[in-house]
Amino acid sequence: MQWLVNAQLILPEHITPGCVLVKDGKIEQVRTGRERPPAPACNKIDLKGQYLAPGFVEIHSHGAGGADFMDATPEAFSCAAESHLRHGVTTLFPTSVAADFEGILQFLRVFKQVKNAPIGQIMPGVHLEGPYLRMEMRGAIDPRYIRNPDPGEYEALLAFAEGDIKRWTIAPELPGALAFGDALMARGILPSIGHTSACYAEIEEAYRHGFTHFTHLYSAMSTITRKGGFRVAGAVESAYILEGATAEVIADGCHLPPELLRLAWRAKGADRLCLTGDAMRAAGTDARESILGPLGNGLPVVIEDGVARLPTRDAFAGSVAMADRLLRTALDAGIPLCEAVRMMTLTPARVMGLAGEIGGIEAGKRADLVVFDGEKQIRSVMKGGAWARSV
Repeated sequence: MQWLVNAQLILPEHITPGCVLVKDGKIEQVRTGRERPPAPACNKIDLKGQYLAPGFVEIHSHGAGGADFMDATPEAFSCAAESHLRHGVTTLFPTSVAADFEGILQFLRVFKQVKNAPIGQIMPGVHLEGPYLRMEMRGAIDPRYIRNPDPGEYEALLAFAEGDIKRWTIAPELPGALAFGDALMARGILPSIGHTSACYAEIEEAYRHGFTHFTHLYSAMSTITRKGGFRVAGAVESAYILEGATAEVIADGCHLPPELLRLAWRAKGADRLCLTGDAMRAAGTDARESILGPLGNGLPVVIEDGVARLPTRDAFAGSVAMADRLLRTALDAGIPLCEAVRMMTLTPARVMGLAGEIGGIEAGKRADLVVFDGEKQIRSVMKGGAWARSV
């Protein structure tokens, strides 16, 4: 047992002085205000007035630390996951990019190898991004691998995954996408809208087939267009119109300017908007050139002005932002600290069906915690009651 004392607890609605008792990997007790732990106290750790937040939940990441999950080796998974953990991520959903069948299968195969390893504790499942995406909204995704939903293919992947897939990003207007959404829902997998040219009518129909989440809002996504002179709402507007929908935004300060990040927060609220990095392998490194996707046949990218770009500079190629940078970006956009933290903890936990286990500082939840200072720099990270990083 250990008491974490003299902390500023970041709760969903407010910040308060307090202390937390951790026992057997879970939060045993939370005391707010000036309450003291009972004497004699067990192992007591003085946080010296620093912030104590729930561990961050990253629902969309392709890699970090020089590794991409599509490298599909245990070493790559471990390297990327450990890099995210050092930056406060205690729950991570490794994300694939569009690939051929064997490439996706190998990604799933290696996840099975690492999920029971110690680092696998932070990875409850995976997110597949594509390959069933709209070609003209591919962004930096390799066009060789974009295709329409194929029941023979996706049923084989679902069978092999045996529940490891927790979310799948698809363009819902593609032929067969709605039936695919039904198949995912039947297995408890979240269908997510992304890389799409869909209009509101198409998305409203998809919503009824379980497509309730929007992948990286604004990025590779349709907006208002004209048809015969009449304005038609796109995916961006649909995310706002459908009040029950959730969304994520890439909060690296590059993919969205502060005013659009602030607009998304005001429109959806901290309970329905998640912050994500959509990080690629160069995140957490000083690399100036990198590869998006697997080293063997991925796309070359350059790192400039804090973001990855295609060499042609006509599209971003994923961010290089780690979780603490997302937090600072949200604060710079005028979002209150407790709401910015909620968008990185409780809200993504709820989107992924894990809010009963993680995402908050409350008795009974797993002791996944992050300590950061007044400059919002990570100082310590606790995963399941054990210190993964302590300084």
